[in-house]
Amino acid sequence: MEGFLGTHAGYRADLNLTIQIAMGIALIFGAFLARNKRFVAHGICQTFVLVLNLAMIYLLMWPSFHSNVLPRLPKRLGKRFYAIATIHGVLGGLAEILGLYIVLVAGTKILPETWRFKRWKLWMRIELGLWWVVLMMGAVTYLIWYAG
Repeated sequence: MEGFLGTHAGYRADLNLTIQIAMGIALIFGAFLARNKRFVAHGICQTFVLVLNLAMIYLLMWPSFHSNVLPRLPKRLGKRFYAIATIHGVLGGLAEILGLYIVLVAGTKILPETWRFKRWKLWMRIELGLWWVVLMMGAVTYLIWYAG
């Protein structure tokens, strides 16, 4: 099925890019909630985005990476098409894992006290920055794959 953003991408790729941009905006909105000391709303917003992203990874991004990129590695890692997608995937995986860790530390008592971080703002800012780097790399991946 043809997409809706005017490139050679299919509907799923266009939908994924659109949802990812909306999630990036939602994360910034969530950061403003924290800044205004609305911590429960902040936690709900950020956790919702994290879980939605996990679903997007499982349903759209991993299958695409698994079929289009992974079988051609490491031989074609030097080609832009594969390199940017691989870097995006690795950094995206790290961002998702860090986000899940933050949710476990902030929202549960599952992890022992020794595994919990103390500098909340620092780690959440690192996560937000990493998320936006990954989002930009995802947009570049989309452009290389479908708009070039």
